[in-house]
Amino acid sequence: MSTSAIIPKPVTEYDLRLLRIFKTVVENGGFAAAETELGVTRSTISVHMSNLESRMKLKLCMRGRGGFALTEAGQVVYHACVDLFDSLTDFSFLIRSLNSELSGELVILCADQLDQVKQQELAKMVAYLHQQAPKLHLVLDGDSIHNIEKALLKDKAHIGLFPNYKQVEGLDYQQVFTEPMYLCCSRNHPLFAIPDHELDEKLLAQQRAIHPGLDIDMDGRQQLKKLNLSARAYQFDMRKTLITSGCYIGFLPLNYVQHEIEKGEIRLISPDSFFYQFSLSLVNKSIPREASKVELIKQAFLNVALP
Repeated sequence: MSTSAIIPKPVTEYDLRLLRIFKTVVENGGFAAAETELGVTRSTISVHMSNLESRMKLKLCMRGRGGFALTEAGQVVYHACVDLFDSLTDFSFLIRSLNSELSGELVILCADQLDQVKQQELAKMVAYLHQQAPKLHLVLDGDSIHNIEKALLKDKAHIGLFPNYKQVEGLDYQQVFTEPMYLCCSRNHPLFAIPDHELDEKLLAQQRAIHPGLDIDMDGRQQLKKLNLSARAYQFDMRKTLITSGCYIGFLPLNYVQHEIEKGEIRLISPDSFFYQFSLSLVNKSIPREASKVELIKQAFLNVALP
């Protein structure tokens, strides 16, 4: 066998162009759907795809009356394309991070809806970041804890803000906020009119209650053991909706229901006995690719500390 048969040829700019077209076609589900994004006709896309298959000596997809479908080889090549272009993006971010002035994206992901106080403090932090590194493109978004953890570990995000009851290897945690969570019911619930001194654990255990949707601390777990957990809601808005229905009792922070308490729509149930501490932590990868950006965010939180 000749040397040229076992050593692959270098990837050219033309190859990269064809691979980008192939990736776009796959992600749009076919040639016709990819026309608008690529800005070329279906026949031109077909020519490019034929050229790619010829250069790779592989059949990548089936197209015809039966619709568009990847071959087994096509599936492998597509996933390799995703990794390839992700690597090119990572390389670009890395080079930009070497400049003396920070630039590129700075990604902060939050798992919880923030009340007005936290929003104001986060806004001050954003102002600090803008002052210190005005060329940064800030991405502030929300996602599930699991997705944020994956994004941090893959260097797709710099900082996460979420509860840290279950710590993941490879991530560092710094508590920045804590507040008590109180057991609540709405005025439509049978317990609303019953005074605290007449409530006992047996009566509470008969009520449908809401699990917070994550593994909370030991004190919180002890409180949940006393309840009849019949629903699950992580986001505070969804939890409040279940409570407001009058069908469930559940834990919420005081500032999240203060307005409803003042209007007589929600009450706290034995607040001296039924509460636990809820904490939010600043989370980052232990050895992040863009350490300078992570340190800048940490410094911002130190300068504008959440109460």
